[in-house]
Amino acid sequence: MKRPIRTLFFLTICCLIVGCASIHSTRAPDADLSTLHTFYVQKLPADDNGIEKMISDRLKAMGYQSNYGTAENPPTEVDAIVTYEDKWMWDMSMYLIRLTVQVRDGKSHSILASAESYRPSLERKSPQEMVTEVMNELFKKEQK
Repeated sequence: MKRPIRTLFFLTICCLIVGCASIHSTRAPDADLSTLHTFYVQKLPADDNGIEKMISDRLKAMGYQSNYGTAENPPTEVDAIVTYEDKWMWDMSMYLIRLTVQVRDGKSHSILASAESYRPSLERKSPQEMVTEVMNELFKKEQK
């Protein structure tokens, strides 16, 4: 009788430790991303993983004009500035556990929309897949 209880206890603990993957987004009440056509993805100074290029490439694949760089203000006028935060973890290898992307107004820099993907170790995806997941979440209402 003790063995089934131990097994059940062990399985419960494993489920609590593993966690769950999640993706969610928020928007400013008056935000209309369908009016945006040109984007500038601002690279994080400490990011050596090319996330800014992946985001810019995904925007281009979605039919938008996009460029990226390290400047706080884009070199040319754009409809929106895209900022991001990436969090990496170690579990036998480095992997991207959380990616948060914000779409900001090109003039005021206020946040129009934000989306985040969280993927613990057992549910990890490649950085490219997480970028795609987050960008699809951000623009899901604008996609046909």
